[in-house]
Amino acid sequence: MGTYRMCGCFTRKFKIIEAAPPLDVIAAFEKYAEGGPQMTAEQLHRFLVDVQGQGGAKVSDAEEILLQVLQKRHHMAKFRKHALTLDDFHHYLFSADLNPPIDNKVHHDMTAPLSHYFIYTGHNSYLTGNQLSSDCSDVPIIKALKRGVRVVELDLWPNSTKDDVDVLHGRTLTAPVELIKCLKSIKEHAFGASEYPVVITLEDHLTPKLQAKVAQMVTQTFGKMLFRPESECLKEFPAPEDLKYKILISTKPPKEYLEAQTNKDKEKEKDSDDDVWGKEPTELTAEQEDEKTDSDASDNNQDDEDSDAFEPEVDSSRSPGYKSLIAIPGGKITGRLKEALKVEPDKVRRLSLSEQALEKATVSYGTDLVRFTQKNFLRIYPKGTRFNSSNYKPQIGWMHGAQMIAFNMQGYGRSLWLMQGMFRANGGCGYVKKPDFLMNMDANSERAKLPVKKRLRVKVYMGDGWHFDFKHTHFDTYSPPDFYTKVGIAGVPDDEIMEKTKIKEDNWTAVWDEEFTFTLTVPELALLRVEVHEYDMSEKDDFAGQTCLPVSELKQGIRAVPLFDRKGEKLNSTRLLMRFDFV
Repeated sequence: MGTYRMCGCFTRKFKIIEAAPPLDVIAAFEKYAEGGPQMTAEQLHRFLVDVQGQGGAKVSDAEEILLQVLQKRHHMAKFRKHALTLDDFHHYLFSADLNPPIDNKVHHDMTAPLSHYFIYTGHNSYLTGNQLSSDCSDVPIIKALKRGVRVVELDLWPNSTKDDVDVLHGRTLTAPVELIKCLKSIKEHAFGASEYPVVITLEDHLTPKLQAKVAQMVTQTFGKMLFRPESECLKEFPAPEDLKYKILISTKPPKEYLEAQTNKDKEKEKDSDDDVWGKEPTELTAEQEDEKTDSDASDNNQDDEDSDAFEPEVDSSRSPGYKSLIAIPGGKITGRLKEALKVEPDKVRRLSLSEQALEKATVSYGTDLVRFTQKNFLRIYPKGTRFNSSNYKPQIGWMHGAQMIAFNMQGYGRSLWLMQGMFRANGGCGYVKKPDFLMNMDANSERAKLPVKKRLRVKVYMGDGWHFDFKHTHFDTYSPPDFYTKVGIAGVPDDEIMEKTKIKEDNWTAVWDEEFTFTLTVPELALLRVEVHEYDMSEKDDFAGQTCLPVSELKQGIRAVPLFDRKGEKLNSTRLLMRFDFV
């Protein structure tokens, strides 16, 4: 019962009533229970196969579901004969634990080279908040690793006495944290959420003496966990399966730290060069783009290959121990981007571009980007004006095969929700196998108009659980909430769309029972977006939960879809009952 005060004097009471099962659920129960009052394990098994698309399900799986439902709802003993009532059946379907929308196990092929995967990547992983004045700490690194992030970035600078190494966002007001503290936290938490390798990208502003100290710290901290390449130049990256519980270091080979260069453009603080472009992408010619790409990619951590397009490193023999740690090497772009994107047969490497540089590069070099990423790494990082740790749309990078879309995990918003949604795929292990078309792309196919491959039919039945997760006056002081759901697709431009249900007034358990159909040209990169809002006539609508789910991973049939808060934390009880069918 919720009590709402009206006009300061009167009160209104609203009873929270549990909604009846949707008509589709009732119809399914009647059909598979064969008109009876209860559904047996054999009947549930047929439902799992026919409606839920679980062709590999066994009767024993159905029996296990019955047991879990009945023990939770009725505390029934194991030895009793088990069967579900309609309410039990509805409870099962509406349970996010028993009936989730995607699988929670690793199921992609993990034996291909690392470059064949999208990898969950953080940017300035040590920052607790904004990019200019927040504290540096190992806490956000730990949080990211616990969420499955597999690429952690550390910016290395000499400490105030020049005899040790700190991690901080250089030339800002951010307070430093000791490197050794970050390394120890990475070691402790690296493989709690995933057994697959963690990559540490180092932005190095150190003297050779301090580089040697870093090499010693890294070696002593990680020991046998550290992957050391057998040769200086790998011809192909190893597979995630072969790198389980391993730590990889990625940075450019060592060079002398030149303190006097702080006022030179090429040694500007990372990401501060994003305004070099000046004009919007549509106003730039390909020639302008070529001339400026070297500036956009020359951040202090962003690396490329040692081809003719790269500047030779300075006196790298001075820190041989440091150099031997580097599993994913890089360099600086000093020539045209097209040259930098050439694939070399005898070495692999990492190239990095700002979000703006990528957007402009795709205009003229889209196919070159895809071809480069079939063997090498491409890392995209946020533009420097994102002081509040906001993010950008990751789709343009994924469309061109970029494996490391570096995101600020400190903030939140729709872009980060998309990133979190993508990496719910493959059991949330932090590695998602790139679709085949990005590995076999014909040089002439990128600009072609793509046909519709699939149609996804989505039905939004109902939502529940808000009254457990929010105070009864959270959405409206005077009455129960008026919920509506937005559902749509994020992906390639032709697939993107957002639809909305009707508003259901004054009800904590909203029943919409509305259906939408989405056409998909690239279902492999499509994400299903779901947001629930509470309608407010006089102010901005209130946020009531969200999720993003990889379309390629959606389970067919009627599913319980858990919702998350703005920061991506799972709400304890709030969920939607939805149905997914590919037609």
